[in-house]
This record gives sequence, structure tokens and C-alpha cells, in this order.
Amino acid sequence: MATQHDAVPGVSYVMPVLNERKYVENAVRAVLSQDYAGEQDLVLALGPSTDGTTEIVERLAAEDARVRFVHNPNTDIPVGINLAVKSTKHPIIVRTDAHSELAPGYTTRAVETLRRTGAANVGGVMVASGKTPFQAAVARAYNSKFGLGGASYHAGGQEGPAESAYLGVFQRDVLTEVGMYDESLRRGEDWELNLRIREAGHTVWFDPQLKVTYWPRENWRKLTRQFFTTGVWRGELVRRYPRQTPVRFFAPPLLVMAFIISIIGGTLQITGTLHWGKLSLLAYIVHTGLVAYILLLIYLGLIYENGKSWRDRWLFILVLPSMHLSWGAGFIRGILRGGRDTKDTSRTTL
Repeated sequence: MATQHDAVPGVSYVMPVLNERKYVENAVRAVLSQDYAGEQDLVLALGPSTDGTTEIVERLAAEDARVRFVHNPNTDIPVGINLAVKSTKHPIIVRTDAHSELAPGYTTRAVETLRRTGAANVGGVMVASGKTPFQAAVARAYNSKFGLGGASYHAGGQEGPAESAYLGVFQRDVLTEVGMYDESLRRGEDWELNLRIREAGHTVWFDPQLKVTYWPRENWRKLTRQFFTTGVWRGELVRRYPRQTPVRFFAPPLLVMAFIISIIGGTLQITGTLHWGKLSLLAYIVHTGLVAYILLLIYLGLIYENGKSWRDRWLFILVLPSMHLSWGAGFIRGILRGGRDTKDTSRTTL
């Protein structure tokens, strides 16, 4: 007679880790506490951390036989995930992250959705959260439709086929079929992988019942470095896949250009270098983008953030342009020069 464990597929979790002393143990505990009927194991791709993360991972592996780790001296996330996947055996791969915590019941629901829909990859909603005022402001920006655009895993929506998925729960054979993660990328690897999955004739599925808590970067330096690098690699992806690029990706670089045009136009006006004459209307039009964005920030601070303290409101309306402008500047660089060897230094600096 088949047992309950025989009736459900085994699951392997993979987690890239680098300098995550504050987060990795909770992330691992969230995985190990999943109430799933099948076999489970967790493989961490351990980068050369300098903050004590290595010692924490070694302790967790010694405490629970389900936890293993492989070394990822390269530090790049796609390389680490591929190394971890290759060391696993189960037919379902659940990508996790040291800055994320899976909600109770996540794995059971995800595997049920995979089997119900026949999808190759299933993802849910990233629910950003913060422990400090700054991190909480960033989390609200992540969760807002004004922060990261309209992707379903940020904004929510109806269950169904999707362009991409946050983290992802994969059919292992499809992941292998499409060649796993592209190791030439440093960021944007999830979107690119899901593009190849869809182009191979498979389905990527969004299930809003799947929730993952995400802890954003804790300070401005890390946040802007993360977003600049993400923008650079998004620009690289546009160079590689120009026809598959969603229009929303161009909003931040257009904002950067609007700021530059406004600053240049204003400087020429103030110094009297350029006399507009009959083009006086143009002298005001060049500031339209900047003024519209500032008005949006004022609206968000006064209306959208209503009920928050003034400190929290100010943090929110300062965090948003930090995210948008650093991402947009990175995108422009990526379009012009490609990704090259740009790395996310927010993960390697404390």
C-alpha cells in the first residue's frame, strides 16, 4: 500500500547566501517548519561571507540532517542556485532566499498548484516587511503600486498565467530542460529564466495565496547599490531581449532623463545662457516631468501615507526617488554599456 509520503513528490529547497547573518537563520527555520507530507531537504549555496554567516550555516547543517550546503566562491546568485540544484535529488525545486521567509503551508499549496495547473513554475506574492523605520518605509514602497511597478508578485491580482514569478517552485525536469539559470547574469535571472520556460511552451503560474515575507535592505547605501545594479542588468536584458521587454521597465530611466533635462534647462535659464524668446513655453515644458513627479510624491506623503507619522511619511517619499533614480540610472548604463562585470555590492559590504 502506498503511504502518504509516496503519494506526494519530494521537495528540495535551494537558497543562495552571502553575508546574511541577520536573516539566514530565520529563513532556514521558515523552510524547516513547512508542514509538507513529502520528503524535504535544503541546500544553501554559501558564498565567502565575512560577517559570521558561514558559522551560522555550519551550525544549522550540524543540527538538522535535512540541511546541507555547497560552496559558491563565485558569489553570483545564478551560479549558486545551479550548484545547489545539481546537488539535490527531488523532482520539485523550491527557490528560497536568505532575505525571505516562506509562509506556513507555502510548500503544500505550491505543489498542489503545480499539480492542479500543470505549470512548470509557480510563484506568489512578495510581502515586504521592515524592522526599522527605514526598512519599513522601503517595505511600503515595495508593496505599493508606485514602488516597483505592476508585476503581479508585487501588486497581487487574479490567479493565472504570469510573465514571471517571485522566487519560484519548479518542476525539476523543466528547469533542467531549459538549461537552468543563466550564469552570465548577475541580476534579473528570474525573469530571464521564466522567459525561456514560457518560450519552451510551458506555463509560469501566479497564485496569490502563496505568500513570502521579504526583508529589504536596511540603509540607503545598500538600497541604492542594489537598485542601481538591478537597473544595470535590466538594461542588459533589454539588449538581449528587446522584443520581450515590458513597457514599465522604461519608466525609471525616463524619470532620470526628465530630471536631467529639467536641471540643464533650469541652469540655462538661471544663468541667462540661453534666451528662449518665442520658445518661452518650452522653458516651462522641460520641467513638466520633474514637477509631475514632485506632485506625486507630495500626494503620496499627504494622502497615500495618511495615518503614518510625519517621520514615516518623509522616509517613504525619500525612499521612492532613491529606488526609482538609482534603478533608472543603472538601466541607462546597462543599455549603453551592458552588464559586463557589474555586481551587487550591497551583498558584499556591511
